[in-house]
Amino acid sequence: MKKILAVFAVIAMLTLLLAGCGGGEEAVQPEPQEESQHLKCVFDDSAFSFQLLRTMGEAVYDCSDIGECLTTAYQIEEGNIEDWYSEWYETAERVRGYAEESLAGGHEVSAREAYLRAMNYYRTAEFYLHGNPEDPRILETWGKSRDCFAQAAELFTPAIERVEIPYEETTLPGYLYKVDDSGEPRPTLIIQTGFDGTLEELYCNGAEAALRRGYNCLAFVGPGQGGVIREQGIPFRPDWENVVTPVVDYALTRSEIDPKRMALMGISLGGYLASRGTSGEHRLAALIANGGVYYPVAGIIDVLAASTELPEDPEEFLEYVRGNSEGFDQEMEEAMKESTALMWFMDNGMFTFDVDSPSDFILKYSEMTMEGYAERITCPTLVIDSESDDSFPGQPQELYDSLTCPKDFILFTAEEGAGEHCQMGAQLLSHQRIFDWLDKVFAQTD
Repeated sequence: MKKILAVFAVIAMLTLLLAGCGGGEEAVQPEPQEESQHLKCVFDDSAFSFQLLRTMGEAVYDCSDIGECLTTAYQIEEGNIEDWYSEWYETAERVRGYAEESLAGGHEVSAREAYLRAMNYYRTAEFYLHGNPEDPRILETWGKSRDCFAQAAELFTPAIERVEIPYEETTLPGYLYKVDDSGEPRPTLIIQTGFDGTLEELYCNGAEAALRRGYNCLAFVGPGQGGVIREQGIPFRPDWENVVTPVVDYALTRSEIDPKRMALMGISLGGYLASRGTSGEHRLAALIANGGVYYPVAGIIDVLAASTELPEDPEEFLEYVRGNSEGFDQEMEEAMKESTALMWFMDNGMFTFDVDSPSDFILKYSEMTMEGYAERITCPTLVIDSESDDSFPGQPQELYDSLTCPKDFILFTAEEGAGEHCQMGAQLLSHQRIFDWLDKVFAQTD
């Protein structure tokens, strides 16, 4: 038990699972570090610290205010998820009140900014609730986050357009961000999140950065994400090519999107999803995997095998879980009581994959792989790694090495303040390098 706790403390130092600059055929890797260089924000609990950094760092796109974040964090007891929920919810309610006051007074810029902050604070409040999928606070709090963003979207010029993307027997929710109302076809970033992000948070994860550079942006969430899992009950699926192709089909119906200059970016576990999607969709001109992920479950297996008696070989490990599911579940359930990060990882995994046990989640999760698919990607691809990111150790390099398309590699370092998972806390630097790369790729696109 102690070994498993210690291992998962390493795996989930950054509670998002599922992050110098190099290029060409040789990827640049960080020098081995003697000890963790993780940024610490208020909390000793690594899960709480990273989630605070995530929310606070989004202030650069008006989605939080540092004083509001710190004041909220100071009221939260270490590792107490009920405290986490109630304090962030209270802050979100207060800031939404500011938005409504400003809107009633005709102060649209102030209202827009406050709605954006409230959106993010509600999202943060809801983050740890997934241990009980029937908890009514999930839909209520997430719904308020969604609604606050919808209010803010109407106060932009031009307004951010809510869209519904045809997908199998239903639709996927999205937003189309336009530089202007001219209808002129523009290079477009299609952006998606990963294991736990929301459609609305994508505004500060890349959509606004795209607009500032003259790109239109189409943001969407698919199975297992946002409202698709919360309202429609559709869980994650490994074959994301069957998700991306309908999104590209929709993009090509929009006159504002240049069909020759469409890029897809996936964030966190989205680094796998976007890569797998692009393997079967060749109308995209570029792919950005932030961070790169080849076989998501391998990160867990690598760290577990290093500190326990569990098998190191992935197939042997998964066979162990299949053959000892009850024992594995019992160990995980006990360990989850002692680790906020492990609790969240397992709870969110069971929630988003729609399964009832840790073993079922791990086995479903293991179906996600780029083996046999990475070589099918043909467009220029940017693979990103972050020096202090423990979520997928070695995975960016493995994805990069498996690619046969034109490719580049960017390593973000702790020294420059960008070493955390998906460069949280350093989004301006992250977006500078990502979009500078994309500018060059699109400049060469015929």
